[in-house]
Amino acid sequence: MRTVLDSRQLLAFSTVARRGSFTLAAKDLYLTQSAVSHAMKALEEELGCRLLDRVGKRVLVTQAGEQFLRHSEKILREMELARTGLDTLTNWGHGRLRVGASTTACQYILPTVLREFKQSFPKCVIKIAPGDHGDQLELLRSNQIDLAIMLEPVGHTEFTFVPLFEDELRFLVAPLHPWAQAGRVDREALAEETLIMYNKTSYTFRLVSEYFRDEKMALVNFIELGSMEAIKELVKIGLGAGVISPWIARAELQSGALVSFALGKRKLKRNWGVVHLRGRRLPLGEETFVGLCRTVTERFGE
Repeated sequence: MRTVLDSRQLLAFSTVARRGSFTLAAKDLYLTQSAVSHAMKALEEELGCRLLDRVGKRVLVTQAGEQFLRHSEKILREMELARTGLDTLTNWGHGRLRVGASTTACQYILPTVLREFKQSFPKCVIKIAPGDHGDQLELLRSNQIDLAIMLEPVGHTEFTFVPLFEDELRFLVAPLHPWAQAGRVDREALAEETLIMYNKTSYTFRLVSEYFRDEKMALVNFIELGSMEAIKELVKIGLGAGVISPWIARAELQSGALVSFALGKRKLKRNWGVVHLRGRRLPLGEETFVGLCRTVTERFGE
């Protein structure tokens, strides 16, 4: 297997060919003439052909050298472009941000965060990958996203979890619902109530199912939807009791369009945060994004 050519030797060769002198090339490269001569000798030995001829005090490029010079200068230009690209990436406002988020986070968290983020990083390329809990973890593992706004991935030690807020899942009903009229949840009639819940394949549905099982509460009649807005609308028309966190329905609860009740004596709480692969050092843009997530969600758990 042939060894990879040394970029320093390519630069030295290109400079000697352009200047026609070992002395002038050494001056341009801040090297000794001996160092440049040794570099050319090593390069010619590696390639197995003569690249330069000395004619008196002049240095001429051989036919093989002319052909190799075209390739060398192309390689050096590509290396310079690569360096320039990296320099641009580190400039304020440039770079990329790949974020994963659940449908709920996409709708209620990301818009405000991204609006603030774009003001600080106007030229940053942003990619959003929506998906549920398991999807986000797989995207992180495969390096398809950098960060994910999601519920805490309990038991997954390969990730770092940066906490944002804690919320509680509760029953939400319309003002004319019997529970709202009575001011309490009728536990005896709970099995007959239609519950309107988030997607059956979601992590949240699993949490609610486990809670009901542990509390010896029946989960028999339910409607599953993939949109929190749709859940709220069905609850408003009295089709059943939704299982939602209050921060998702803050406006409806404040206006009285919906009424909230605890699921039971034991609260069902969840931890939201930003997740990334453990050991990754977050660049400035990602650190800024996490900070904005904290600011935007600081009152969500209230």
